[in-house]
Amino acid sequence: MSGLTHSPAAERVAALLSDVLPGGRIGSVVAGAVMTGTGAGLDLVNPADGGLLASYRDAGPDVVEAAMAAARDAQRAWWGLSAAARGRALWAVGALVRRHAEALAELETLAAGKPIRDTRGEVAKVAEMFEYYAGWCDKLHGAVIPVPTSHLNYTRHEPHGTVVQITPWNAPLFTAGWQIAPALCAGNAVVLKPSELTPLTSVALGALCDRAEGLPRGLVSVLAGAGPTTGAAAVAHPDTRLVVFVGSAEAGARIAAAAARNIVPSVLELGGKSANIVFADADLGRALTGAQAAIFGGAGQSCVAGSRLLVHRAIHAEFVARLSHAAGRIPVGMPTDPATQIGPINNRRQLDKITGMVQAATGAGATLAAGGGCPAALRDTGGFYFSPTILDGVAPDAAIARDEVFGPVLAVLPFDDEAEAVALANATPYGLAGAVWTGEAGRGHRVAAALRAGTVWVNGYKTINVASPFGGFGRSGFGRSSGYEALMAYTQTKSVWVETAAEPAVAFGYVG
Repeated sequence: MSGLTHSPAAERVAALLSDVLPGGRIGSVVAGAVMTGTGAGLDLVNPADGGLLASYRDAGPDVVEAAMAAARDAQRAWWGLSAAARGRALWAVGALVRRHAEALAELETLAAGKPIRDTRGEVAKVAEMFEYYAGWCDKLHGAVIPVPTSHLNYTRHEPHGTVVQITPWNAPLFTAGWQIAPALCAGNAVVLKPSELTPLTSVALGALCDRAEGLPRGLVSVLAGAGPTTGAAAVAHPDTRLVVFVGSAEAGARIAAAAARNIVPSVLELGGKSANIVFADADLGRALTGAQAAIFGGAGQSCVAGSRLLVHRAIHAEFVARLSHAAGRIPVGMPTDPATQIGPINNRRQLDKITGMVQAATGAGATLAAGGGCPAALRDTGGFYFSPTILDGVAPDAAIARDEVFGPVLAVLPFDDEAEAVALANATPYGLAGAVWTGEAGRGHRVAAALRAGTVWVNGYKTINVASPFGGFGRSGFGRSSGYEALMAYTQTKSVWVETAAEPAVAFGYVG
């Protein structure tokens, strides 16, 4: 562990943890207990001031083994319950999340650097996820197939068993709820490994799941540890039946390969380089605010961030000028301040990556229209702040137009007509999201159909709901992690054939 100076927020984090974790200490939640890891020491750093929030030990293989054993037993008990009983238990988890909403939101803000105005909304969405899938538990049924024989043929949707989920640092609590709820609804047990940079709210959610009436102990375990050690051990475990990963494409490829070696399927929600297309006939006021929310919300640390702004050449100069002026007025500051709209970047490594990519872009000829570094007022805080940044004059083949930045950095590219806009939008291996702003309804539908992306908004951006399927095309991954489609990903379909004929035909062999 490093010799970092303790953050003033460390005591508050400890107090918040004591409200949800037995003993208040950081560790993995397994079958209702907090287990201390046996691996290397890990530090949690406050993004707002660079100080030490807390330290803990990497879980390691022994904790993974305990989580898997608990999951195996709990899943059998869970699947043995009636569907209605499982629904009541999921609803109970949602109620506990709502009861601890303010503590969870504050903990997420302190540990992940997300503005409190955002985390309060995200906690409410986590509760909504469990409530939504609680309603699905007794409605997940198969079908009768009209086969051309004397058989009754029907299908059953059955759980995989133990699902390993690996989630990222940008929205730890939201992503944990987004994955856990449908997995449980489908009858699975969950072993979740959050990012080692932001484990606290995921561990807290795991503890709340253990408290929920009707949920077997051990059905949800949360491993506090590093990816190459604890995460790898969970993916490779012989009891793992499905792997779900949310994060970068590079890491996703490695995890999917490891799962495949275990003959286990995977669901991947990976990065994006989403195009936000503004036509000349759009409502420019709405498009301006939409463009800001698309890239600057969450400090741009979002897989669906609208990081490429494609603007019709007729309005390009005006739009960029107005957007640059607006970007300079967005409040950047301490995430605990309710007025803050952009908090710090989550970690030093990511801040350095963002800084380097912006410097490379300007060196390659892009024009810095706004931002470009840490706001002057925040330079002495020690935090990982980066101003909302706009790069104009970006070439379509420039690195900043192709590669995911994962920060509040917008690349602007002009276009001349609809065909060029679609071609530019699709000139990326990613395909997570996109948007089109236009006053022509037909164009909105045409462009939405032409974009190779899993989610497309028309005259809006970043609206998501647990009832709607979410996932990517191409390098952005495969599978869906919400809506009814998520339940299909979390189940296996069994086909059952029942002979109904009084005297079925003998197709082979002899009756002795």
